[in-house]
Amino acid sequence: MATKSLIWWGICTSGWGLRLQEGHRGRLFYPGAMTGVDLVDETFILVAPARIATVVADPGRWRGWWPTLELTVFMDRGLQGIRWSITGELAGSAEIWLEAHGDGVLLHYYLRGNPTVPGSSSQQRTLPDSARGRREIDRLRKRLAIAWKRNVWSLKDEMEGDRRPGEPR
Repeated sequence: MATKSLIWWGICTSGWGLRLQEGHRGRLFYPGAMTGVDLVDETFILVAPARIATVVADPGRWRGWWPTLELTVFMDRGLQGIRWSITGELAGSAEIWLEAHGDGVLLHYYLRGNPTVPGSSSQQRTLPDSARGRREIDRLRKRLAIAWKRNVWSLKDEMEGDRRPGEPR
C-alpha cells in the first residue's frame, strides 16, 4: 500500500492567539509566516462623545496608555477618534475609533504592529517560525491586551463616575 504524504495541522484558538496541534509523525506545523500583534477591542462607555473625544485627543494620556510606544498622529478624526503611526516596542499603527451608540460611545481599539529590533524604535524584526517565536509573540500580545483592558476599564470608571448600572448618564 502506498504511503500518502499528507500533512495536517490544526489550529485551536485561545484568548491570546494560535495554538498548534500535533501533525503527521508527531511534528508541529505552523500556518505560514509569524504574525505580529493585531489586537482589536470594543468597550461601551456611557459618556457624551465630545467628552471622551477630548480625553482621547490628549497627548498626555498616550504615554500612560502605551508606555513602550511613540505615537505620531496621522489622522485626527475629531469626535470619531484618532489614528497613529507607532514606533518603539512595535512598529505599526494604532487607532481609537469612537462610535456614538445610544446614550454612550463604543470605543473601538486597534493595535497592529511587529516587534522591533532591540535598540531600534522602527526596524522590524522577524521572529523565528518556531515554537519559541510563537511563545514570544503570544506573551507580547497577552501583555499588551491585558494592559489595554486595564487602561480602558480605568477610563470607563473615570468617565462614568459613580453612575450605577441602569441609570442614565
